Amino acid sequence: MLELITAVGVGLAMLLPLANPPTTVAILLALSKGMTTQERNRQAFLCSCYVFAVMMVAFYAGQAVMSVFGITISGLRIAGGMIVTFIGFRMLFPSEGPEDAREVECRTEELREHRKSDIAFIPLAIPTTAGPGTIALIISTAAAMRDDQPFTPWVMMVAPAITFFVASLILLLCMRSASAIIRLLGQSGVEAFSRLMGFLLACMGVQFVINGVLDIIQDYPLVN
Repeated sequence: MLELITAVGVGLAMLLPLANPPTTVAILLALSKGMTTQERNRQAFLCSCYVFAVMMVAFYAGQAVMSVFGITISGLRIAGGMIVTFIGFRMLFPSEGPEDAREVECRTEELREHRKSDIAFIPLAIPTTAGPGTIALIISTAAAMRDDQPFTPWVMMVAPAITFFVASLILLLCMRSASAIIRLLGQSGVEAFSRLMGFLLACMGVQFVINGVLDIIQDYPLVN
C-alpha cells in the first residue's frame, strides 16, 4: 500500500504542474459568461470526465493510437496551438451582431447556450488541461514504466488510474470555485477578465506552435 501511495504521489507531482488547474479555472471564467451556476458546474463536471478519459487513453493506448494515425507530439502541439490561438482571438475581439439587440435576445438564447455547451471538451479539457505537454508526459512515462518496471505489476496497473482520478477530482474542485469568483468580480470584471484571458490564450497558442516547429527542427535538422 505504501508503494501505491508513493506511485500516486509521484504521478500527481509530475502531472499537476502541466495540467495546471488554475489556468483551466481562468479560462472557464472567461468563456462561461452568461451561464447559470448549474450550467457552469455541469461544464466543470464534463471537463473533468473528459480529462480523465484522455489521460487514461494516453497512458494505456497513447502510443498505439498515435502510431495508427501517424500523429506526432509536434503535430499535437501545433494543432493545439492553432485551436488556442483561434479561441483567444475570439475572446479578445468578440463579434457584435444582430443577436445582441434587445428585441431578439430571447430568440437567440437557445443558440447561445448551445454554442457555450462546447467548452467542456474544447478548450477546457483539450488543449488547456490535457494538452500536448500533458499527453507527451503520460505517453513517455508509460513507456518508461514498461521498460524500467519501477513498481510491482499490480501497482503499475492501478496507480495510473488512481492518479488520473485524483487529478481530475482536484480539477473539478477548482472549477467549482468559478461561480464564487464570478460573483466577486461582477459583470464588468468578467468582461475585462475575458479580454485579458483572450490575449493570454493567443500568446499561449502561438507559443504552442513555436514549440511544435522547434520540435520538428530538432527531429529533422537541415542538412547543409
